[in-house]
Amino acid sequence: MSTGNKIFVSCENANHICDKSQYNESSFWEKVKLNIHLIYCKACRKYTSKNIKLTKLFKDPKVVSINQSAKDAMKEQLKKKMSEQD
Repeated sequence: MSTGNKIFVSCENANHICDKSQYNESSFWEKVKLNIHLIYCKACRKYTSKNIKLTKLFKDPKVVSINQSAKDAMKEQLKKKMSEQD
């Protein structure tokens, strides 16, 4: 019997499948195995929950970044302050 057909997976393998799912790289059977594992493993449910939140944050960032000229001005100010410290 091959080890790839096991229904029950380790936490390490479940977390790997969770990571693959994040990028839509997991197979149907991997997702089934993950969901079975999540039924009885609280730690992996927590990991999966955090992974889902992280994925949502990256897909819909509500971050406003500053423009390049403002970044350059900040760099110059930092360089000036650092040279004053020497």
